[in-house]
Amino acid sequence: MKKRLSINMVLEWIGILLIFSVMAAIGNWVGFKYPFMESLIGMFILCIISLLGLIIEKLLPYDSIPAIIYISLIGLIVALPWCPLAEPIIYYTSKVDLISLTTILLAYAGVAMGKDLGSFKKVGIRGIIVTFAVILGTYFFSAVIAHYALIFTGMI
Repeated sequence: MKKRLSINMVLEWIGILLIFSVMAAIGNWVGFKYPFMESLIGMFILCIISLLGLIIEKLLPYDSIPAIIYISLIGLIVALPWCPLAEPIIYYTSKVDLISLTTILLAYAGVAMGKDLGSFKKVGIRGIIVTFAVILGTYFFSAVIAHYALIFTGMI
């Protein structure tokens, strides 16, 4: 059964997205030397697109389509050349570095995991081994792909 959209749900999303935006803008400013206000505006644009996608996902009756599809479609549409807002949207969102977003996301995942440590303990040693295998495999194959991409492009 699909959870209905409520004003409390939207307000919670807005709060989380605002906190995430400020943290990412600070990360962009400190780590990548992007201007703080431009990064913040870029994050707000990304958050508005995300919020619209989340709302659409709750309002439409299709249970099998995840919100990321709607978010991606909205982002694609507003970045198309015929969209009157495309130029400023692309300018400001280009001031947001992916690594700063990933850092905050992983920190949040770590806090969420630490909060639910009791459930993690129930997984047992098999789950821990699988988790480490997945992380190591992902890291290793990402490094291999990056290595060959750098060779292919002539950077190394």
